[in-house]
Amino acid sequence: MCEVGMTLAELSYTEKHLAGWMRDRRRLTPLAQFHAKSFTVCQPYGVVLIMSPWNYPFMLTLSPLAGALAAGNCCVVKPSAYSPATSAVIRDILSDCFPPELVFVVEGGRAENQALLDQSFDYIFFTGGVAVGREVMTKAAKHLTPVTLELGGKSPCVVDATAKLDLAAKRLVFGKLLNCGQTCVAPDYLLIDQRVKDEFLSYVKKWISAMYGENPLDNGGYVRMVNRKHFDRVTGLIEPSKVVFGGKSDPETLKIQPTILDNLSPDDPVMQEEIFGPLLPVLTFEHVQEALDFINSRPHPLALYLFSQDKSVQTLFLRRAAFGGGCINDTIIHLATSRMGFGGVGSSGMGSYHGKESFDTFSHRKSIVKKYTWMDMPVRYAPYTPLKGRLLRLFLR
Repeated sequence: MCEVGMTLAELSYTEKHLAGWMRDRRRLTPLAQFHAKSFTVCQPYGVVLIMSPWNYPFMLTLSPLAGALAAGNCCVVKPSAYSPATSAVIRDILSDCFPPELVFVVEGGRAENQALLDQSFDYIFFTGGVAVGREVMTKAAKHLTPVTLELGGKSPCVVDATAKLDLAAKRLVFGKLLNCGQTCVAPDYLLIDQRVKDEFLSYVKKWISAMYGENPLDNGGYVRMVNRKHFDRVTGLIEPSKVVFGGKSDPETLKIQPTILDNLSPDDPVMQEEIFGPLLPVLTFEHVQEALDFINSRPHPLALYLFSQDKSVQTLFLRRAAFGGGCINDTIIHLATSRMGFGGVGSSGMGSYHGKESFDTFSHRKSIVKKYTWMDMPVRYAPYTPLKGRLLRLFLR
């Protein structure tokens, strides 16, 4: 659903629409430039570096690659060292499909990343964490290389008193526990109206049990943390006194129970960094404006999810909250389409891709004026007489 299916959907959409995206685009020509034709032409940047993460290693490598190749670029692909088995699959597929001068896969870890970033590329596309994103941008600046950064951040889920609580809980659990929370747009924390908190959390517990069983640690379909480093990091964020559901873990399987943390303050460690795991911190508000102010006081998130039946509240968050993208009355699914771009804003990233936005991201669109030669307007040439001045003012209004 998340890896192969979304990749195939992106490839199919690109193949279907590519001819239209590639066409020259006519633009109206100002009267002052008569007689001429104005249009734009797409040109590939050249050699593109695509650096992908470990959490969805197949889709987050091949989806941007599809856009880069559609735009006509040659590509160096660097999958994450944390997902070596998938990296090997990507290498085998791409070496079968493309000659190395068109697509070349570099495997390895930090040393290989540094060596690649020291090279001069025409474009860099990076998906990963904020800290490494800053390093990528710093390296790119030395060569004035344009970048797209798909990062992350603490994406809030806001539930007001008008929400359909049972359905909201079901959709929140789906988004939060997809890939066990190891999703860049996973709901990172819950902001909920104090009046409905207890009822809502009872539904959340119900749906966790319904989807993953009474003991998810024994569920073979429940995902583990990617490695020991991230297992230790996430379990270190669990404060036992704040646990109201779950909290257990298994260091042998690297699995962590879905865990709800309540009675928190914004200064608690779990609220200081992106969790990237199955922990759900809960904060409350009395008025919706408090939730909006809290979100806007923090770095811009990659996603925001609002559960509300109140159209005025929906409009308030869409117009006043800064975030990359999101959903009203659902989670996650805004990125599962090739018909809309996906990307962050501020500290959650820059640039956008998916579908046509991918083609545009990896293309430079040149503006061209084709001037016809059968006549030549003398008004633009010196000497500039008073009559020419009056004519220029007429043309340029």
